[in-house]
Amino acid sequence: MSIKSVDERKLREVALTPDEYRVILEQLKRAPNEVELGMLGVLWSEHCSYKSSKALLRRLPSTGSAVLQGPGENAGAVSIGEGWAVVFKIESHNHPSAIEPYQGAATGVGGIIRDVIAMGARPIALLDSLRFGPLPESARHFEGVVAGIGGYGNCIGIPTVGGEIYFEDCYANNPLVNAMCVGLVRTDQLMRARAEGVGNSILLVGADTGRDGIHGASFASLELDENSSERRPAVQVGNPFLEKCLLEACMDLSHTDAVVAIQDLGAAGLTSAVAECAGRVEGAGARIDVGRVPRRERGMTPYDLMLSESQERMLVVVQRGREREVESIFHAWDLTSAVIGEVTDDGHLTVFDSRDQVARLPVRLLTDGAPVRRLVGIAPEPPLDLVVDALPPLADAGATLLRLLASPNLASRRGVFRRYDHMVGDATVVAPGGDAAMLRVKGTRLGLAMTVDCNGRYCHLDPHLGAQLAVAEAARNIISTGARPIAVTDCLNLANPDRPEVYWELEETVAGLAYACRAMDLPIVSGNVSLYNDSNGESAIYPTPVVGMVGVIDDYGKRLGGGFRADGDFVLLIGSSQNDLGGSEYLKVEHGYVAGRPPALDLTREQAVNRVVLAAAQSGYLHSAHDCAEGGMLIALAECSLLGGIGVRCPAIRPEPPLRLDAAFFGESPSRYVVSVPSRAMPEMQSLARRHHVELSLLGLTGGDTLEFEGQLKLSLDELRGAWEVMVG
Repeated sequence: MSIKSVDERKLREVALTPDEYRVILEQLKRAPNEVELGMLGVLWSEHCSYKSSKALLRRLPSTGSAVLQGPGENAGAVSIGEGWAVVFKIESHNHPSAIEPYQGAATGVGGIIRDVIAMGARPIALLDSLRFGPLPESARHFEGVVAGIGGYGNCIGIPTVGGEIYFEDCYANNPLVNAMCVGLVRTDQLMRARAEGVGNSILLVGADTGRDGIHGASFASLELDENSSERRPAVQVGNPFLEKCLLEACMDLSHTDAVVAIQDLGAAGLTSAVAECAGRVEGAGARIDVGRVPRRERGMTPYDLMLSESQERMLVVVQRGREREVESIFHAWDLTSAVIGEVTDDGHLTVFDSRDQVARLPVRLLTDGAPVRRLVGIAPEPPLDLVVDALPPLADAGATLLRLLASPNLASRRGVFRRYDHMVGDATVVAPGGDAAMLRVKGTRLGLAMTVDCNGRYCHLDPHLGAQLAVAEAARNIISTGARPIAVTDCLNLANPDRPEVYWELEETVAGLAYACRAMDLPIVSGNVSLYNDSNGESAIYPTPVVGMVGVIDDYGKRLGGGFRADGDFVLLIGSSQNDLGGSEYLKVEHGYVAGRPPALDLTREQAVNRVVLAAAQSGYLHSAHDCAEGGMLIALAECSLLGGIGVRCPAIRPEPPLRLDAAFFGESPSRYVVSVPSRAMPEMQSLARRHHVELSLLGLTGGDTLEFEGQLKLSLDELRGAWEVMVG
């Protein structure tokens, strides 16, 4: 059949190119029917096939002595000791959230929860990484997304314990909504979604199937344009109460050995779930009958049923003859379940509608057949240069501090996280508001720290260095709680890779992540790529590689917070400061532009500083720890005072040239922490710093209700809080 004989509108509807259609004709040696074309379209979409990024992603380190499951499954898994594994992953729901903020965010949370459930793990925590345009213009996106995350997470009973929010012009039409879920499972109960055992039954469980979400994966693989609002049917609708029942039913499955595999139904729905399950087993196939699929709408066609992305559904492979045993578990939770097919060994996914065969495709063609796109990256024009010495000197450090504390990217997030239930489950021991959250592993002394981090502004100025800085700061967040970083999940959010400068950003981003993770011995065990985050060929987002990281502490009783804890402690700056004002919040807020190069990063030095803080925390020398990040040392110091409700008195800072005063206060040099130390521990801290060749500077002493640098600034905690909590509503 000639390519000319297919309606090009049909190809556009399923996001296939004419060249890809030619490959399909060559592989099948026939023309696909409508159902087959839809199935191939969704699984060959960028969202499912990673056809533009797959070759690059192979460069990322994904193995390690503690890694139990790397990329390729529903989520990654890492051993944390005492027979426990942490299961975690981050994914995006950007396009749906741009069109329908509440449901887009809510179903993004629901989907990532099911990825963790599919590994046999109980979800214990949620985190989110969000990007919006400036307020108040982006209030619809901001309010809808925050409400959607809270509405779903609160109802299902999983605490939302951490996250980040940034506001930049480039996200005005393309908000980013990345959700991370963390779960726990006994290592001997870890599940894999592999369709093994010829003749084993395939069950579809959970919600009835509707027409919501059809072409959702294809929609997420296109730029947003003036017609995007017409794609509202591609945005799924969530039901957290149903998902709670599904979660508990899947946890009950651990009490039986009748279950072979569990697979989430997310992007591409039934097509993806069945094909991916079979695709993980050499030679495996599946035969399903969509006539048996429970549905909530009349007149649904096989096309609708195979492509629907209705939420709260799971695919379960069950040992033949034990179906009733498994179905009774779902019945106990008032959930619908239906045997819709069986595992085969013919390597094909065959779809029937009762007696009529409506599709038959090779599993490998579906899962691995999408032609890899060979794109060319070309570096764009370098960003605006920054001549630091040309900046006017700092006039009023106190006034500048207040303006920075009130800036949207630095202001307190209490108005957001107070809408989320972060204590449900009774395991949260470090709550939102600091560097990272921490939950205890019940029945042990283990603590699990978790964070998400990325500075998209840095990545805009230098994607290779910006990606490294994201990994480094995430690790500092974990270490600030006293925990040791152990593994990473990532979500790579970029614009249209067809544009050479964007593909170059993708190449550089992946290279930066790989370099930093190898240097810091951090495997990337799961992740997601979200491309085409731009509108009408313009309004491209900054490259935003969000890094999710987990860490472990042997005794959560030794955990640290960021707030000062006692009067009379020594306040130290660990690490050294440089004139790092490129891409800084200070430069944007005080001088009105984004320019220069991000802060230089020496990963050897970064690791040395990290070892000092981690050793000091484990030895009990520290009362608090907080990493220096956006806004620099003075912002970190103000946050320590505000979080602890204790002021700090410091002598005047007289930086030695070439270090400028504004850079000393507000520069964003990495590899730095602000810590508080009781006087008795000072000799040990000095010895530890000398041993690791790390600079340690005395900033001042805790106490009182002001933040003061003698002769340079003096502000009460009430003044600081009044600026910092400007976003609290």
